[in-house]
Amino acid sequence: MSVIENSTLAIIGAGSVGTATAYAAMIRGSARHVRLYDIDAARVDAEVLDLAHGSQFTGASDISGGADLKHVEGADVVVITAGAKQHPGQTRLDLAATNVGILRRMLPQLLERAPDAVYVLVTNPCDVLTVAAQQISGLPSSRVFSSGTVLDTARLRWKLAQRAGVAQSSVHAHIVGEHGDTEFPLWSSASIGVTPLLDWERDGTRVFHPEELDALSHEVRNAAYQVIAGKGATNYAIGLSAARIVEAVLHDEHAILPVSSVLNGFLGIDGVALSIPTVVSARGAEPVVTTPFDEAEAAALRVSAEALVSVQRSLRL
Repeated sequence: MSVIENSTLAIIGAGSVGTATAYAAMIRGSARHVRLYDIDAARVDAEVLDLAHGSQFTGASDISGGADLKHVEGADVVVITAGAKQHPGQTRLDLAATNVGILRRMLPQLLERAPDAVYVLVTNPCDVLTVAAQQISGLPSSRVFSSGTVLDTARLRWKLAQRAGVAQSSVHAHIVGEHGDTEFPLWSSASIGVTPLLDWERDGTRVFHPEELDALSHEVRNAAYQVIAGKGATNYAIGLSAARIVEAVLHDEHAILPVSSVLNGFLGIDGVALSIPTVVSARGAEPVVTTPFDEAEAAALRVSAEALVSVQRSLRL
């Protein structure tokens, strides 16, 4: 992978997710320059120093950062990970009021320093924060979106690939909707290679059945809670997911990723950010509005939207 010359990635927040994103971006060579910002000067200085010590072995030219917003200036992509973290037993939506408040204080300062950047939100609840960020910034929905269900989709493909005995890259399936408790797989269009998922055979026997797919969906939906219960936070996989999204923007890939952006009329949904397959490029995020949903899936997407609308109303978004 070639690194775009002078491309700059700014990461806001030097907690477990922000540092994992910086590490993943450096290792993968996602950007030429990686910048890390946090209000905790001692923490961010130490994290930058630790990363810099290993920079010789990565694909990035340099890593820098600190507690001064000058490190955000001129960034091509800004990934926002700052905010209160999710604790065991707490849902992503429980975080909404606190993290919207943080965003209201922080985003205008970021826009002042990186007015032309594409903004990617990773902080939860990312769908609600995407709506808030668009309202606060006034940016088009293509330029301010969230990581959505990119990680959830990776979790699903990992499980399906294990059961099917194929490479994850050969599994074509998406988790869509809210990044949270109402998310669901698009089973109607899921396939392995070009074979519909339910028709896939291994040693002459069909591998998947509707009941098993329901169980897999439940496992994916609750995977983050399992990780949080054991280690207190999810960080490695979401860091890798964020780096992958950054690459799609900086390399102008036009990659299809299920990021979350504010929808405008898709299946009758307006003013809510939900994940559907989306073209991600230097222009930002452009939802694929021709994505097929069967009747049950369309109804499930509306349930996702309704769950988020109730939260947005409580926050006056």
